[in-house]
Amino acid sequence: MTTAKGTLFTALSRTDGPRRDTLRRELAREKPSAQTGQSRPKLVLASASPRRLALLAQVGIDPDALRPAEIDETPRKGEMPRGLVLRLARQKAETARNQIANDRAVADSFILAADTIVSMGRRILMKPQFMEEAVASLQLLSGRTHRVMTGVCLITPDDKMRTRIVETRVRFKHLSRAEIEAYIASREWRGKAGGYAIQGLAGVFVQKLIGSYTNVVGLPINEVTSLLVGEGFPIHYAWLKMGEAAED
Repeated sequence: MTTAKGTLFTALSRTDGPRRDTLRRELAREKPSAQTGQSRPKLVLASASPRRLALLAQVGIDPDALRPAEIDETPRKGEMPRGLVLRLARQKAETARNQIANDRAVADSFILAADTIVSMGRRILMKPQFMEEAVASLQLLSGRTHRVMTGVCLITPDDKMRTRIVETRVRFKHLSRAEIEAYIASREWRGKAGGYAIQGLAGVFVQKLIGSYTNVVGLPINEVTSLLVGEGFPIHYAWLKMGEAAED
């Protein structure tokens, strides 16, 4: 084989094979550390939850894109609450990462995902789909202490994965039949872990709370900001801009 033919063969071999590298990986190689980039790092939230968006906005974080991850949240046989919530958070983050891997606008973003569950001992109370399930959940929680757990997963632009599990203990007062029926009629329970939303009407059910309130809402903001700051995401930059705007 001549030199010219050998060069052509090598070139064809490189381009004809399946491309395994994504744009995200290429950008990560160009910028080994997100902290060295000149532009502000981007953040993708693997959720479209209004509650999580509001909590992030509270600390000056405005995600550059939302990539809700539709995954099967069914617990595996014998799966414990902590194992489930961490697995789901990681799965959501990885799904969102795959969605943006070749999206030039956000391919090199941080990815934040979270999943929140309610448990009573080993029993996991999922989001009720039907009214009867919501009633059964509230009856179980009535007058008792339960745990709310959120798994948080952050994937950096160079694909390092950071995770946390945050747990809060919540005690409900004894709920009367009239209270349960009225709450069910409000329809606020729909799409909520354990069948209630602490930031809404169900706040009157809470007698005692030990731990993070924002965790029960759906995103433990203290732990999330700590993860972001620890990986070089400049959340305090927005605070400085807010101060400058207030002076104008």
